[in-house]
Formats: sequence, structure tokens, C-alpha cells
Amino acid sequence: MNQVENIRYCSKCVMPETKPDLFIDDEGVCNACRAYENRSVIDWDTRKSEFIEIIHKYRSEDGSNYDCLIPVSGGKDSTYQVITMLEHGMNPLCVTATTDKLSKIGRRNIENIKHLGVDYIEVSTNPVVRRRINKLTLSQVGDISWPEHLTIFTIPVRIAVQMNIPLLVWGENSQNEYGGPAADSENNTLSRKWLEEFGGLLGLRVSDLIGQVGIEKKNLIQYTYPTNDELDAVGVTGIFLGHYFPWDGHNNALVSQAYGFESHPKIVEGSVINYENLDNLQMRIHDYFKYLKFGFDRTNDWCSVHIRRGRISRNQGIELVKKYGGKFPAMYLGVPIEEVLGDIDLTRDAFEAICDRFTNKKLFKTDTRGNLIKDANGNLASSFELS
Repeated sequence: MNQVENIRYCSKCVMPETKPDLFIDDEGVCNACRAYENRSVIDWDTRKSEFIEIIHKYRSEDGSNYDCLIPVSGGKDSTYQVITMLEHGMNPLCVTATTDKLSKIGRRNIENIKHLGVDYIEVSTNPVVRRRINKLTLSQVGDISWPEHLTIFTIPVRIAVQMNIPLLVWGENSQNEYGGPAADSENNTLSRKWLEEFGGLLGLRVSDLIGQVGIEKKNLIQYTYPTNDELDAVGVTGIFLGHYFPWDGHNNALVSQAYGFESHPKIVEGSVINYENLDNLQMRIHDYFKYLKFGFDRTNDWCSVHIRRGRISRNQGIELVKKYGGKFPAMYLGVPIEEVLGDIDLTRDAFEAICDRFTNKKLFKTDTRGNLIKDANGNLASSFELS
């Protein structure tokens, strides 16, 4: 049986050193906490002025085209993005790359964005091919939502090229909020390089899919990023609102709720909040694999966000992580995992076998034969302690 793994945690939040791109300095503080500390020295009035200058530059002078394109999912953040751009007098085109398995509340929140008063396009990729990719990438890189996390970047940019809309407005730069390489933590524009580094591809290229499970090149048009020449011809660029305004998902949720955004009636499974990841019924599986690989999940993420903002103490965060984190994803938003797996023709036993294959056995206890130890609900016994 494994001994307790000595994982180092940030002394201010509850993020472990096992998180990719997160670094803990000599004082025991992670770079995500340092990035938040640096907010206090940022001149936000100057940043806002820079934002206004940028959107003025890209505003359609004669009203013959859209002022910007906003990629939206219907979630709290994209709703807030739309509200912000409308408040600044912009005429956006909102674009949704349809999620892997859209929930009922997710559909209602998409409809709510439309009713804010915007033109809207939704692009749905071939669902037969999509399910094949879901199953393939779950097995190959441990990410059932790989196609969604790619198309949320490729589809809006493709439409921006096709409709000659140079400016894309994104929400946060996750490398700033949740940690990342110092060279990229202040990156406030989206580029092809950004997609390749931080778009969640996990080392798998779109071209790698060709020839697998009956997938042909013609099936991958919407998964393919525009060429540099196409981007340059339109001058496509992107900005992160989180670079110009202090980004806060909790505040975004409160603002969005005032404009019709619907949160879940109770805390979402695998989290400590009720207003995030409400659209995709596969997201609990996606987050669970983060736990299997690295020993943390959305409970760590959100507790750390709240700790940095003084909403809870670190000790309270530790207790919440222990209570809600790391659970087997048997249910999500009231939908059993068997229904979600059934869509990609996968049994629960086959799913658990894939889980076991991606589980880091340095982080979880095994028996004398090397088999992972689980309780009656399928929850793993961790060999690390958060303290």
C-alpha cells in the first residue's frame, strides 16, 4: 500500500504543485496567488482607457458590419462579456460552438444571451463524428471534452475570418487567473500560438484524428484553425476583458443573474458553487480526469479563487476540498453518468478501466497486487494530504 505522497501546496491557497504550469516560490506562494496580489498595483483606470481606445478603433464607423465577435457558451462569464460590450455601445456578433452534451439549463442560458439584444450564430459540428472524437480522446489523452475545448477557439475565429470581423472579445486569460508561465501571464491577445499552448489540446493535433475511427479530413473543417494568411488578411486579433477589468467569476455570476442568467438550484457536483459549468453534461468527467492525473479538481480551483478574494479562509478551503473534491462522477446536474457514457457507446465498466489507466498511482493507494483501492461508490483512496 502506498505511503502518503508529500505534495507541496501553496501556503495561501489550496493549489498543489502537481498542477501543470503552476509554480510555488521560495516563500511557498504559487504564481496564481502572486498574479492576484499584483492586481493591487495595476492602474485599472488606465487599463479601462486602453480598452476604450481599442474598441473605438475597431467599431464599425458606418454600421455596415459588426463591431466585434464574442464567443459565448451561455455561461456566467460569456453573459458578462456580452453585457459589458453592450454597455460600451458595441454591436457584437455572438457565436456559440455547440457544447458536447448540452444541458437543459445550458440551453436556457443561451436563449437568455440572445434576449440581451444581439445577433447570434450557433455552429454544431457533425454529432456522429463528435461522439467518435469524444470517445477517442477520452481513451487517448484522458479528455472526453477535447473536441469542445478545441472548437470554442476554432469556430469563432473561423467565423471572424469569414465575416471580416477583426476583433474577438474573450473573458479571462486563464494563465493569469489560475497560474501559468510568467511570460504568458500578462498576455492580453489571442493568437494561434496561444491556442497551441493553452487551448487544451494535450499534445494531440487535429491531423492526428484523420484515419482513426472512420474520421476523414472533410469531417474536421470546423476543428481546424484558420491559416496565418487568413488571419492576417482580416487582421483578426483578440482581447481578454480580464486584462482591462478586475476579473471575478463570482461577481460575473451576480451581474449575469441580474440580466436573466440562471444558476443551478444547488451546488454543482464536484464543485463548491452553483453557477459554473452548467452547459456541458460531460464536464464532471473532464474535471475528474484532472483529479486522477494531478490530484486536484474544481473544488481546489474555486476554493483558491475565493481564498484570494478573502471570501473564505484557507482552513475553510481545506475542509471544502476534503468534503466535495475527488468524488467519482456518478451524477452531474441530476443526470447519471450512464446516460452521458451511453451517448458515446461506452459502458461504466469500460469507463472505469480508462480511468484506472490514467490514474497517477503515486497519488492514490493500491493494494498488494497494485490495484487501486476504491470505496463502494468508486471513490479512490488518496495517498496525499492537504494541510
